[in-house]
Amino acid sequence: MDIPEDGKIKNLSTDCVIFGFSDETLKILLIKLAAEPEKGEWALPGNIIMRQENLDDAAKRVLKELTGLEKVFMEQVHTFGNVNRFPLFRIITVAYYALINPDKYHPEAGGRTSDVRWFPIEDLPDLAFDHNKILDYALNKLQRKIRFEPIGFELLPKKFTLTQLQSLYEAINGVKLDKRNFRRKILNMGMVIELDEYKEGVPYRPPQLYKFDKAKYDKLKETGLLSN
Repeated sequence: MDIPEDGKIKNLSTDCVIFGFSDETLKILLIKLAAEPEKGEWALPGNIIMRQENLDDAAKRVLKELTGLEKVFMEQVHTFGNVNRFPLFRIITVAYYALINPDKYHPEAGGRTSDVRWFPIEDLPDLAFDHNKILDYALNKLQRKIRFEPIGFELLPKKFTLTQLQSLYEAINGVKLDKRNFRRKILNMGMVIELDEYKEGVPYRPPQLYKFDKAKYDKLKETGLLSN
């Protein structure tokens, strides 16, 4: 492997797929490249891995340098090594992904980045390199994960409606769910607690509010939704 004197491993990189959920919409964080190749194109946050860092640390560093985001828990998705995925030389990338609440983070462009922005998943620009493929792979993994593990505690308000929770699952899966069946399944899991409170400030009949039973939620995350 070609190891330059600057300590970077030229042929190994990491790319970060950061999903966000807000306004009942699934979003993806993209950067605009400020240098060639593909200058001016939108891409996933990614860069070369340093020789002395492990993969997890590299992903965290790259994300912070390019977007300003830190303390984001990311999971490794897959390794992409198509021979022609990068135009200048052979480079293999290890992709990571995360699902966060955009309202809790304030991305800022940095490094070789001229802009950083959230895009709705259904209205994305064409991405540089093979980043569309990486994004599709990560989204597919997120959709599989949501079948076995509860998602929502970190993304929804402390008190939420079942409609908000359903919107989250619909946004990730990209499909409409049957309202009655969804609510029955969620309530049968016992991971939400019904509150004697209703959402205020709506022009229709106020819906009831719920909150997560954190102990039950954490147990389901550990054992899996389909373990019972």
